[in-house]
This record gives sequence, C-alpha cells and structure tokens, in this order.
Amino acid sequence: MPARPVSVVAALAGLALIAPAAPSAQQFRGGVDLVRLPVVVTARDGQLVRGLKAEDFEVLEEGKPQKVAYFAEGAPGEALPLHLGLLLDQSESMDRDLREAASAAITFVEALDEAVDVTFLDFDSNVRVGRFSPDSYPMLFQRIRDRKAGGMTALYDALGVYLEAALSREGQHVVLLYTDGGDSSSRITYGKLEELLRLGNVMVYAIGYMEHQLSSSRMPQQMRVTQIARETGGDAFFPTSAREIHAFYARILDELASRYTLGYVPPATARDGKFRKVEVKLKAPAHKSAKVRTRTGYLMPRG
Repeated sequence: MPARPVSVVAALAGLALIAPAAPSAQQFRGGVDLVRLPVVVTARDGQLVRGLKAEDFEVLEEGKPQKVAYFAEGAPGEALPLHLGLLLDQSESMDRDLREAASAAITFVEALDEAVDVTFLDFDSNVRVGRFSPDSYPMLFQRIRDRKAGGMTALYDALGVYLEAALSREGQHVVLLYTDGGDSSSRITYGKLEELLRLGNVMVYAIGYMEHQLSSSRMPQQMRVTQIARETGGDAFFPTSAREIHAFYARILDELASRYTLGYVPPATARDGKFRKVEVKLKAPAHKSAKVRTRTGYLMPRG
C-alpha cells in the first residue's frame, strides 16, 4: 500500500461531522457488538504479569459485573488486526532532539511485527498524514528522517485526525505519540478530543521529552499528556535525557506483547449515549497486589 497523503483541513472538518454511532469501533468476531478492553497487568515491582486466564479477571461496567465473552493474551491475530498511529511532534522546539526521536520511532516500527500498517502524522502548526503498509516502510522511514522542525504544536489536531479516521476502521488501534511539550495551536478543544478518545477504541502511548520546557509549564503539560494516555488504557513516559527514549519505546513494545484483550456484550441499558465507566479487577489470589490498567470507559451510541 503506497503512502496516501490526507488533507488535514478536510480531516479536521470531518471532526464536526462524526456520526454519534460508530459500531465498527467496538465490533469484532462474528458481527457481535462487544466492548473491547486492552488490559495491562503489572506486579508491585513494575514487571509485566503474563500467563493469566479469562477467569482471573472481573469486568465491571458502572459497578456491575459483566460476562467475559472474548479473551486473548498478546496479539489477538488476524481476526483483530493492529493499526499503528505514529504521531511525531516536529514543532520548532524539537530542533535539537528531532534526529533522536526519528531514530527511535523507526526502531519501534521495525520491531512491531504485529502492525498491518502505520499511519504517520507529523505535526507542527499543521498536520500531515500518510498511511504505509509494511512493503512501503522504506518510504515511511525516509519521510520520518526528512522532516525539519518548525512552527507551533497542534497536538490535539493531530491526535483528533487519527481518532476520527479510526472510527471507521475495524481492528485494534495503538497510537505512539512523541512530543516535547503541550498543545499550543490546535483548532479543536481538549473537550472534543476527550470525546473522541472515549467514542473510539484507540490505545495511546505517549513519550514526552519536556526537559527543554520551563519548569512552571512542564508539570501541567505532563499531566495533560498522561491524562490523554490513561483515558485509553495506555501510558505516558517522560525521559530526562534523549538516551532514555529508546528504553521507553522498548517498554511499550513489551507491554503490547504481553497485553490482554477482554471483550463483553454491553447491557441493553448502555445505549443511552452517556459515558459508561469500566473497571477491570484481578480475582487471582496470587496477584492481589498487581496493578491493572485499562480504558476508563466508553461512549455508547444512543439507540
């Protein structure tokens, strides 16, 4: 599949036209509508917990237990293909670190054999989009290397473009976001971005190298990036040196390889158009102290 450039103006215009129902965002396996939850389990020492079974988990929606109808450990396989979104901040402040960030991103893509394609979005004041299949990765890597830093940071716009497109594409969606600061020039608001995060089924991982930011602005920027990632069941990492970037990318790859996917049929009362809070707990006595991370919930279309 060759690269397919997408107009960011057209893509952003589509944000206001999203239909309230997006069945493909939650639909897989035999046409059954399921709420799909990516789950990462870590022990007290931070090590990833592998080898758990469906019966080791308890899924709650709005505090009520749900029956697990689908379970997978690691890559679910062809039945649930993984689409990777690679978002790279190329604003002016990235000038000193862009080469290291680009190198780490290329290494990540090469190591993620599970991905069936990569949607690359590089952003400054504007957003540029291209979609690449594995046989066109050399074009992708050249594009990553060739970009120059400049402009401001339209982080929400870039993420919003990917989220909006993902609503109509079945399968898993994982976003790897690299930024050196907070949003400074987007046209969509954080409230609209949060709605898209909850409506779709995209797991966001963020690398925030913010050591060049003023200390007064660094903390709120880190909190917002973390909030975006945790909303989806992903996580955010904040290296203190460029050398740490590769280590955090390796951690994300490890999480993806050891993640669990749980699915359940939502109750009929869920179709009220409201945000539904979700929680996953461990029932296994041997892992009482383990930490479970998943999406905070989802927006179910009314109907």
